[in-house]
Amino acid sequence: MKAPLDAATKVREGETLDLDSLARYLQTALPELSGPLSVEQFPSGYSNLTYLLKKGEHELVLRRPPFGARVKSGHDMQREFTVLSGLHGAYPHAPTPLAMCTDHDVLGCDFYVMERRRGLIVRNALPEALQGDPPMFGRMCAAVVDGLADLHGVDLEATGLAQLDRGPGYVQRQVEGWLRRWDKSKTSDLADYDTIGAWLRGNLPVEQPHTLVHNDYKFDNVMLDPGDPTRIVAVLDWEMCTVGDPLMDLGTTLGYWTQPGDDPAWQAMGLTPTAAPGGLTRAEVAARYGEKTGRDVSGALYYYVFGLLKIGVIVQQIFFRFAKGHTKDPRFAKLDRVVAALGRMAVGAIDRATL
Repeated sequence: MKAPLDAATKVREGETLDLDSLARYLQTALPELSGPLSVEQFPSGYSNLTYLLKKGEHELVLRRPPFGARVKSGHDMQREFTVLSGLHGAYPHAPTPLAMCTDHDVLGCDFYVMERRRGLIVRNALPEALQGDPPMFGRMCAAVVDGLADLHGVDLEATGLAQLDRGPGYVQRQVEGWLRRWDKSKTSDLADYDTIGAWLRGNLPVEQPHTLVHNDYKFDNVMLDPGDPTRIVAVLDWEMCTVGDPLMDLGTTLGYWTQPGDDPAWQAMGLTPTAAPGGLTRAEVAARYGEKTGRDVSGALYYYVFGLLKIGVIVQQIFFRFAKGHTKDPRFAKLDRVVAALGRMAVGAIDRATL
């Protein structure tokens, strides 16, 4: 029995697109397409907005920043389009970009259009067709980890993306950058984030040779084959991709990777199914990654704590938009509790000295 494909639904209130303007743009940018235009929205996700465009018999995906977004660097459509353009032909799991629009008269923002890939995206729970099979879920988890290892093995010269490398100091720049973002977006003082910042600054690791870094590699950004969910068919959401220390990328993955015993407020967020029976633990994720890449992962705790900081700041930025009235999405109303939970988890991991 196959698992169901990821599906689009009705566009959310306040996130509609100007169909007439978009149709005129597509007629010029992609004249080979014909037929009436309709739009649906992929409802999950908390960052950039993703829409399904149906143009006659053709299906496309449109990506644009969230309405009211303050943080341009986290919603850089041109960067995402450039990354996908570079990956085309060099990394088969990246969707093919088709058109980039920087004319704000069309939709009021930068946006781009890419091919649609069909597959299974597993979010907060396993589909019914895959429940009750812990060994299968373990193999799915292993495939996701292996996918990260494969990404870090991509030939940078073949992609033309080596230009994204800013040179040594990547880890420190990332730590300082996310701490600055915290200061700019916090809506209350949380002492745990002061503790996290001091610990990360005081324990900077030796930097690893740089690779392509996705920067948001997690279960629901990986599309799987519904007939064989141990096979990746696409990796999505490339807006934060760069070149840097691959272990920092592993840290983000570990930050999102829940397991039994994690803070209930974080588990209730429901972003990943990894705490389900058969799922790998974070220690097993790090160990498998190390085996696949040959990299020393003995210092994985540092990267995990960084991952929790980064995710906490991302969630806080979303909550900031809600608190300031820039979005009314009800999913965002209690995200401040998740921010606090991530801080507690990071400090707890520091105190335990374990993932």
